[in-house]
Amino acid sequence: MTRPTFFVEEDKILTNLFDEGMDNLHLHKPGSSPMYSERLLTLLGEDIASKTTVHNHFYLKEEYRLHGIHIDDAFTEPPTGYKGNMSRTCHAISELKDAKKQCNYVFLHPVFDSQTIKEEKSGFTMDELKEASRQGLIDKKVYALGGMNLDTIKVVRDLGFGGVVICGDLWNRFDIHNELDYKELLLHFERLKKAVD
Repeated sequence: MTRPTFFVEEDKILTNLFDEGMDNLHLHKPGSSPMYSERLLTLLGEDIASKTTVHNHFYLKEEYRLHGIHIDDAFTEPPTGYKGNMSRTCHAISELKDAKKQCNYVFLHPVFDSQTIKEEKSGFTMDELKEASRQGLIDKKVYALGGMNLDTIKVVRDLGFGGVVICGDLWNRFDIHNELDYKELLLHFERLKKAVD
């Protein structure tokens, strides 16, 4: 998932992440003008756009031939007449069953304490997650979001999650205000990818 803010090296870093094997990009820029998302998508090009899911400004899906749209809760209706790939975020285990019926995949959030927002703590106990896995609520269609790093990836893989959403653990390795060299970020992505595979 992208950082919530835009920055100068972003298109280059995202392109390199795809070169390193990233499968899907979630373009999540809450509260931003769509003009900036349009500019970023133009810089990324059609090949990457086709692997990108947008969290707001849903018209971008058709305009840039994006992979799909993402709704940030379990209740908001998709745009009228929308046909195509859709995902959404669930903030309770009880929301998973219905959300999975409507979506290609869903995020469960927050699985662990956030690495960027100190106030954002895990919403679930390990026992609750194990029980949800045992009941088949956590499966290949459910991706873990919140606190994902090399240690927690192993835990969610064992719980049966279908994937992970990487955000803070990756972006915290690059200072958008003072750095131009993003080699460490790419090296860390390789380590994360190996942990997932």
